[in-house]
Amino acid sequence: MKIALIGYGNVGQALARLIRRQQSEYPFVISGIHTARHGTAVCKKDAAKGLSLTPRFGPAMGSIEDFLRASGARVAVELTPLNPWSGEPATSHIRAALDRGLHVVTANKGPIAHAYAGLRDQATRRGVLFRFESTVMDGTPVFNLVRRNLPAVEVLGFTGVLNSTTKIVVETMERGGTFEQGVETARRLGIAEADARFDTDGWDSACKTAALANVLMDAGVTPQAVSARGIGRITPERAQELSRSGKTIRLVSRARSAAGGFSLRVRAEVLEKTDVLASTRGTSNLLLLHTGLMGTLGVVSINPGVDQTAYGVFSDLVEIADAVYGE
Repeated sequence: MKIALIGYGNVGQALARLIRRQQSEYPFVISGIHTARHGTAVCKKDAAKGLSLTPRFGPAMGSIEDFLRASGARVAVELTPLNPWSGEPATSHIRAALDRGLHVVTANKGPIAHAYAGLRDQATRRGVLFRFESTVMDGTPVFNLVRRNLPAVEVLGFTGVLNSTTKIVVETMERGGTFEQGVETARRLGIAEADARFDTDGWDSACKTAALANVLMDAGVTPQAVSARGIGRITPERAQELSRSGKTIRLVSRARSAAGGFSLRVRAEVLEKTDVLASTRGTSNLLLLHTGLMGTLGVVSINPGVDQTAYGVFSDLVEIADAVYGE
């Protein structure tokens, strides 16, 4: 199954390594890579294993359509950086791939937060699959859990601690470090957004909140509908004071069905350290789903990194291969 990557940052490179390691069992071939920074690389037709892990890039092709055509791929994987304000250009990349009748996988939460219903309907009309497991909680099954394992269950709301960078920043300040040192630690771990203010100002969490609400609750919202406040006003002194009293701070996403619509918010909340929402540290994340038939259930990821995000993309590719090609 030929795959075209749009974007080749940390997740794209981790995905390429994973595909190469699993190639004997899952014959996926990366036939093209297109990036805004490095240019475009397209595989030779007789290259059985696809592009190398360090491909030689040429000039960027003039359009995504030209790239997808040249790649000969059946699946497009969109991995460009997050734009929390509009979800572009990732949304347009996905639309172009769906227009060509390609299956699409993305780890970019922007299109799911801004345009999920339209993209879902476009994929349905074209008879292709559109998957996005890694957009929230890295590769931890969230959307697949609900779609595959919770028949007849209505998601009424959710509560989550979904941003790793802010936890790293808070924990750094609790230990006596600065806000900026915490951000730099998150960058070294490869978990911060390209612009870390998207994390600390709450926009990453707002995008994840909108994406979850759109997919699980059919909310039809954008991140701008989420009332979001980040951790920017928290000082090391405040973080240490709270820690000494047995409390900590987490950036918490909350959603619930409300009369005539949905209540969506992101806040830096002061929590007892014994609170389940405070139990995740470092890059670990937690999501609680509030449902009708099943009550409240949750999923947790323990210290995921870029490899787990890449695995979520890989699992979507395996699902497509199984469902469509029987490979």
